[in-house]
Amino acid sequence: MIGTIVNTCAILVGTVIGTAFNRGIPERYKNVLYDGLGVVSIAIGLNAAISRFQQSVWPVLFVVAISLGGVVGVALDIEGRFRRMVARRGKGGNLANGLSTAILLYCIGPLSMLGPAVSAIEGDNSLLLTNATLDFVSSIVFASTYGPWMALAAPVLFCWQGTFYLAAVLSSAALSEALMAELLIVGGMLITMSGLSLLRLKDCHTLNFLPALLVPPLWFLVVQLAS
Repeated sequence: MIGTIVNTCAILVGTVIGTAFNRGIPERYKNVLYDGLGVVSIAIGLNAAISRFQQSVWPVLFVVAISLGGVVGVALDIEGRFRRMVARRGKGGNLANGLSTAILLYCIGPLSMLGPAVSAIEGDNSLLLTNATLDFVSSIVFASTYGPWMALAAPVLFCWQGTFYLAAVLSSAALSEALMAELLIVGGMLITMSGLSLLRLKDCHTLNFLPALLVPPLWFLVVQLAS
């Protein structure tokens, strides 16, 4: 849970710093921060994927997962729904709107969902620490606009990631090394997509690809039932 605790504290510290900037942060500073984080996300994502290629039992499974997951995500319009939800909550500039928007942004994403599972099973907190850095910057921006009450998003994130962590601990016996390798390959690609979006090089609509994370577990379940 160390990674989740750090992620939670990052939001709290970022909120304190952001509250001091009650007039908002200039756009040029936001851009340089997100550019740096974009490069880091690409490096983390590629490392997570490439380092697991040799462990893959099904070398084309990640191709199927990304393709099928993307098609399902587009059919469900995951990113479109998310953006519309954020836009609705962003109207009016009040605390409730800002807080709900921040919670959505902190919790919905491959780093925040895959990170706790990797931390629980492999003891690797790199994904959560990267997410903590992203959330730290975001919390500064949010708090500079909406104030100190944005810290309320921190316990929500803790419960969200804690749920994924606990689920991974309880089901660790069912998660083989082969399955974890496939999940990290797919997850690494999604993180790389997020980095490309942060750098404004290509908007990959990463949220539409989140269903790809379900493909490896479902495939391994089918193989197990068939054997």
